[in-house]
Amino acid sequence: MMSYEFFIGLRYLRAKRKQMFVSIVTFISIAGIFLGVAALIIVLAVMNGFETDLRGKILGINSHIILMEYSGAMPNHQKVMREVAQVPGVVAATPFIYSQAMLKSGSSVTGVVLRGLSTEDALKVINLGKIREGSLDDLGDDARRIPGLNPDLAGLPGILIGRELARNLGIILHDKIYVVSPSGIATPAGMVPRMKPFLVVGVFESGFFEYDSTLAFISLKTCQEFLGMGEMVTGIEIRVNDIYKADRIAKQIEQKLGYPFWGRNWMEMNKNLFSALKLEKRVMFLILSLIVLVAAFNIISALIMIVMEKNKDIAILKTMGATRAGIMKIFIFQGLIVGAFGTLLGCIAGLAVAFNLEALSRFVEKLFHFKILPGDVYYLSELPSQVNYGDVGLIILGTLLISFLSTIYPSWRASRLDPAEALRYE
Repeated sequence: MMSYEFFIGLRYLRAKRKQMFVSIVTFISIAGIFLGVAALIIVLAVMNGFETDLRGKILGINSHIILMEYSGAMPNHQKVMREVAQVPGVVAATPFIYSQAMLKSGSSVTGVVLRGLSTEDALKVINLGKIREGSLDDLGDDARRIPGLNPDLAGLPGILIGRELARNLGIILHDKIYVVSPSGIATPAGMVPRMKPFLVVGVFESGFFEYDSTLAFISLKTCQEFLGMGEMVTGIEIRVNDIYKADRIAKQIEQKLGYPFWGRNWMEMNKNLFSALKLEKRVMFLILSLIVLVAAFNIISALIMIVMEKNKDIAILKTMGATRAGIMKIFIFQGLIVGAFGTLLGCIAGLAVAFNLEALSRFVEKLFHFKILPGDVYYLSELPSQVNYGDVGLIILGTLLISFLSTIYPSWRASRLDPAEALRYE
């Protein structure tokens, strides 16, 4: 059964003509809470989406743990990989070579990060994203059998480059390009840079502009020959079953192998980036919470005006036996109804936008002919969104708490009203 306090509080929200101004302030309070809650849900969903998408792309191209030697290149990587595979939590491991080089196509030259990967087991550890053109299978050391390919190019070693890198150099699939290594070779004429022709066998897109514009992959064996490394590699990339335990697993590997081996996990390698994202998320939460606080002041203003206008009603209720606590409940219920209604509308609108943000962003881009997230400026090329229901719950509880606190002073004022003073001039 509905209590009389709740009934009267609900009744006071239905303004008559002489209460029209109070009704407008109440509407503004609901609109303020609606906007604050919706903005918080949408912005935090975007921040969560950025972090998740960014982490997924970084951990696609990169492994969870990198194991290297202090002395430099690793000569006995096969033995090390067998020992690493025995550590609990390790899913897969693959050798890699990391070097800087230059790509030359016609008159275009650009610097790249050259990575040698094992075509046998690299994809168990890393993910290159979408292969837009060509095939990763053609990266192997065997001669390629590609229909329509010039026989003179079939024997060239393969190279896989990023989509943005291909655009910058004007390269298309099955073009011949030259890789130039800054570490030269000694000749009678002095030091001469190493230069070797390669065949573009694939173009990948990781969705991460920085990788797509600077990375080039070749097979491990070809990379060893090109750089004159013999059987050595730069290190070993490791994939684990739980990315949040990568730091502990890295320490276990270090303890097992001992000096001169050292490991770095993905959290250490990208610490500054993810710390900045978390800080930005907290700051945005605090800034947008000010919208809800402004709406709370509107609730206080509306309730104070209602209390001043309902002096006679409050006095009559007190003479009929209403207690101070009962009078307080009337106005607390009234403020909470305003807060709850605004929160409900804000949640519905915020979740509706957050779940359809990518479609809405594409619609806006087509409508106004501009790119919301240019790939050459931001890390990501699409606007991601991921709703964290814990954040939504925190926003709802926080808004209702603020709405409740904003009702205390006006309700207390109403409960302290003296019936004799209020009815003296009536």
